[in-house]
Amino acid sequence: MGQNLTLIIPVLGALGLVYTFWKTAWVGKQEQGTDRMKSIAAAISEGAMAFLKAEYKVLAIFVLAVSILLAFSAMGEANSSPLVGVSFIVGACCSALAGYLGMKVATQANVRTTNAARTSLGKALEVAFAGGSVMGMAVVGLGVLGLGALFLIYSNMGWDTVKVITVITGFSFGASSIALFARVGGGIYTKAADVGADLVGKVEAGIPEDHPLNPATIADNVGDNVGDVAGMGADLFESYVGSIVGTMVLGAAFIGLTEFSGDLRFGGLNAVLLPMLLAGVGILTSIIGTFFVRVKEGGNPQSALNWGVNGSSIIMVVLSYFIIKWMLPESWSYQDMLSAEAHTLTANGVFIATLIGLVAGLAIGFITEYYTGTDKKPVMNIVRQSGTGSATNIIAGLATGFISTMWPTLVLAAAIMGAYHFGGIYGIAIAAVGMLSNTGIQLAVDAYGPISDNSGGIAEMSNLPKEVRERTDKLDAVGNTTAAIGKGFAIGSAALTALAFFASFIEVYNRTHPDNVLTSINLAAPDVMAGLFVGSMIPLLFSALAMLAVGAAAMDMIKEVRRQFSDIPALKAALEVMRRNDGKDMNTWTSQDQKTFNDADGKAEYGKCVEISTKAAIRKMVLPGLIAVIVPVAVGKLGGAAMLGGLLAGVTVTGVLMAIFQANAGGAWDNAKKMFEAGVEIDGKMYYKGSDPHKAAVVGDTVGDPFKDTSGPSLNILMKLMSVVALVIAPFL
Repeated sequence: MGQNLTLIIPVLGALGLVYTFWKTAWVGKQEQGTDRMKSIAAAISEGAMAFLKAEYKVLAIFVLAVSILLAFSAMGEANSSPLVGVSFIVGACCSALAGYLGMKVATQANVRTTNAARTSLGKALEVAFAGGSVMGMAVVGLGVLGLGALFLIYSNMGWDTVKVITVITGFSFGASSIALFARVGGGIYTKAADVGADLVGKVEAGIPEDHPLNPATIADNVGDNVGDVAGMGADLFESYVGSIVGTMVLGAAFIGLTEFSGDLRFGGLNAVLLPMLLAGVGILTSIIGTFFVRVKEGGNPQSALNWGVNGSSIIMVVLSYFIIKWMLPESWSYQDMLSAEAHTLTANGVFIATLIGLVAGLAIGFITEYYTGTDKKPVMNIVRQSGTGSATNIIAGLATGFISTMWPTLVLAAAIMGAYHFGGIYGIAIAAVGMLSNTGIQLAVDAYGPISDNSGGIAEMSNLPKEVRERTDKLDAVGNTTAAIGKGFAIGSAALTALAFFASFIEVYNRTHPDNVLTSINLAAPDVMAGLFVGSMIPLLFSALAMLAVGAAAMDMIKEVRRQFSDIPALKAALEVMRRNDGKDMNTWTSQDQKTFNDADGKAEYGKCVEISTKAAIRKMVLPGLIAVIVPVAVGKLGGAAMLGGLLAGVTVTGVLMAIFQANAGGAWDNAKKMFEAGVEIDGKMYYKGSDPHKAAVVGDTVGDPFKDTSGPSLNILMKLMSVVALVIAPFL
């Protein structure tokens, strides 16, 4: 039966890919619209793929070098194998392929969503969500297929299960490495373009958002894909795989216990196979959930998406109960590797731990939505503070970000204690799996957001009727909410997964160093305290490097946009017309002014702005990425396992707080700006786009952009990558 189950798991992963290819084909058959729409979409797709190609060329060298180092380090190790290098390559390739598939379809779905919005909101939602579901199912399909296939192959090589799992950790290392570079590189790209488009195009020149006169417009739309589709997909792929691998490592500690060894169904592999099986079944429930997403004209897209996510979650909870009851004994006793105390666990307790993870993820998501949502008290406070200038706007945004860390931290603390109470360290790891079990549909909803955003940009640049932009804006507004909830899941899962990796690191180290067992990590010990301080500093250093990279790239972008406005006659003439007719409806302009303005359409040199963002992102992503890999290796080799444990603790705690702070501060600034664009009242007076408070809000949003889209989400990967590096090198310390 155990052999049959190890065959079923890769099949479930392959099913996710079958769905991916089916939806890809369906999206490709939809109409693209006018020639103008096709031309704009082609430019966005070309820029996105050019970035991905340039990024993967650099990462290929990194992947090859690290895989060789891993293979040589594992030679002669009884509990490892040079094939850990192969696992690393497979993990990196699966992560890269998931990003490629997702972005390829996203750049096809954007223009098709715009065209669908010309007829109905329901059809536009269907196309945008179909494009997002390709990203979601590609991630879960490749994750489960890759892990399941490697487990099956290595198990048939005559190795014991402990060695199989140790070698498989390389898969998670590869996924984490690609994810970090993709998140940082994509974040630098998108924010350099966004800042250039906002500060010069909207604030200085007064050009509406996504207007074809703005040379950075195409680069900005490309950035939505490389940052929010490929980057986010790689991020959640890494979280998804990491939570499964961490739970498998801890599950191996139960092999040999009487309750498990006597179970003839799976040969004692129950606790190891459980996270992979839950993830595989999660693919099925996510596919079922996608069929619930439907909306009629005039309906609420948010409700449609909620039906899909909630329906899938309910089905997954029910199935999880029966799977866990089937896979695990009613109760069993073991010795906890951290506390060295005896624990008795139950199948019901492990199921409750998975529920705790799911509830914690939802809670953090809704807390995030409160602190970043339009018309909510925190964002309204930023709006009011914008009335007195940029400085007070920024102060209010920073305060919102700081205070927003309180409730998510308390939720995480409660989740950790609750999951440990019901399931021990294994329960904390399985809570992360429970939180991410429906990643397929959660990521589909997340990826739907940037597709909708792009579709609105294409509608604006194609001069489509007003009702088309209204429909795409309605989809985009919902996308902002789903993105906030998605960030909550990402942060919560990162914390639980990093903690699971921390415990896994100690488990693997003790198993491979029986003469030098690490029974506890004493915070009073000088080496542990030193590691704690260094670890706490890393997220701050990492964030600084990421934001400086955005600033430098944005400066290059700003100079280029200003140059084009100054040197290209058609653009210069159009700007003069806009300034002369400031505040007037375009229909009231003179015929000559309208002709001058329309003649400038398409004269901007979009390709140069795309090139600037691409080169800057590739150049600047290397140093932050290397820090995450080199620091834990150096600390582990020079300071030992205890100091490395202190480093991981510091990175995890500071990383979680910094990630929450930056994500929420950036999101709140962004939505404060959006409220001005729709019109908002401050002290009895209405303010709109172009007003002084709006300009202050744009400055705040520009400050928050690298927070929420570059350094903030990258911290989720940083702390998990450093933990998985520690796990991989544990046998070699």
